[in-house]
Amino acid sequence: MAKSSKRSHSDSSGQQSLFTAAEQRTFSPPGPRRSPTVDISAAALQAWKNKIFLHQRQVIETAVTQQGNLFETASSHISADTIDPFVLDLQNFFFFQWPADRHPSQPCIYFVIDTKLPLLLYVGETCKANQRWRGVHDCKQYVLNYQAAHFKHQIPTAINTAFWWETPAEMRPRQQLESALISRWKSPFNKENWRFWKTPFIATAGDC
Repeated sequence: MAKSSKRSHSDSSGQQSLFTAAEQRTFSPPGPRRSPTVDISAAALQAWKNKIFLHQRQVIETAVTQQGNLFETASSHISADTIDPFVLDLQNFFFFQWPADRHPSQPCIYFVIDTKLPLLLYVGETCKANQRWRGVHDCKQYVLNYQAAHFKHQIPTAINTAFWWETPAEMRPRQQLESALISRWKSPFNKENWRFWKTPFIATAGDC
């Protein structure tokens, strides 16, 4: 069996990067190149992450205390309260580079997670999981900026994606579920939550 190639590559400062040169080009949108460098100190970065982490841990702890009611709700109604992104199977963040047949052509809710802390960074929805993010998607740039800040301060990260497949096929209820999840978890890369966290990794006013 052939060994899979490593994704770690050294940059000019000798630090290890999870992104190959080709993958960094994939992140870059058409037009003028935006610098992935984010001017944030190590202490500020850790403080920013810890605030979000504490909120998301509280969400999980609250769900555990209400577990009985959640199971009853899940049997008849899809609710944001019944979905825990942190227990879903993980995929490599570069799922959008895989062949289309690696993912079903069906609707889903997806989550971008830094499993090192862990931290839920982004919630999204799509009608076709095997086509999402193949073009320009601002969240790719946010992740690159986030990674660059961590590389600068030699703080480890582990960016992964998780998928929840039991989502409504109809667009409106699926988007309502997405909005409820964004509100519940306060994922910092979703524009709805920028006012809460003053996200330092948003290079433009564009949406994820």
